[in-house]
Amino acid sequence: MIISIAQTQLFFLALTRVLAILIQVPVFGSEVVPTQVKLGLGVILAMIVLPWNPLPADAAAVPWLAFAGLIIRELIIGFLAGFAAALTFGAFQMTGKLIDMSSGFGAGQVFNPAMSEAGGTLDQFFILVVMLYFLLTNGHHVFLLGLQNTFKLLPLNQPLPDINPEALLRLSSALITSGVQMALPVVGALFLTDLTLGLLAKVAPQINVFFLGLPIKVWVGIFCLSLLFGMLVPSLDRAFKNMGPRMLQILGA
Repeated sequence: MIISIAQTQLFFLALTRVLAILIQVPVFGSEVVPTQVKLGLGVILAMIVLPWNPLPADAAAVPWLAFAGLIIRELIIGFLAGFAAALTFGAFQMTGKLIDMSSGFGAGQVFNPAMSEAGGTLDQFFILVVMLYFLLTNGHHVFLLGLQNTFKLLPLNQPLPDINPEALLRLSSALITSGVQMALPVVGALFLTDLTLGLLAKVAPQINVFFLGLPIKVWVGIFCLSLLFGMLVPSLDRAFKNMGPRMLQILGA
């Protein structure tokens, strides 16, 4: 079987978009995943999502200068769709960081390879639980369906459509607001703890409230977080089920 240059160019365009999306999602693109695995997964997904309509061996190839422009187009589409998927994890990451800073765990920052940045112990635990839930509830299936639908919405070898930046801003603001709202119960409990300790310092100045407050806030933070996980299940389900539509929404669907 002879594969034309035009067919090879289509495959590399699909591979560019797939890799640009994959590297932004923490489950697939984090530093703990070897580069060879990312590249192999990208090649397999590109072979699956690309409609296999073999072009004739003498099909005209796209000129290389125009092909470079098409590669840039696929990078833009991939980064936008991947950013929409990564925002879902970013909302939960914001929730973990707010809880981490309020509970006192933020003082011990360690590198988190899953998110490729430093974070506190409670923050990392929260993100790992969210990622595990993502896999257990087949959230990766929703993500892969969204990736496939980007090729139906915006086929290969086509001009770049007009992308409305307002959709990006609305999506970002909605997920940031969601992240803050999810952290409010724990942050509110920790605020009441600080308020109680402040009143205790006024009533009994001889008590060292600073050293007394550190372990109390840690235990309150852990206890409230354990209760929060039960409340977060509907939010997690809704966020992961809407990941695919968000990827299309940001592209103008």
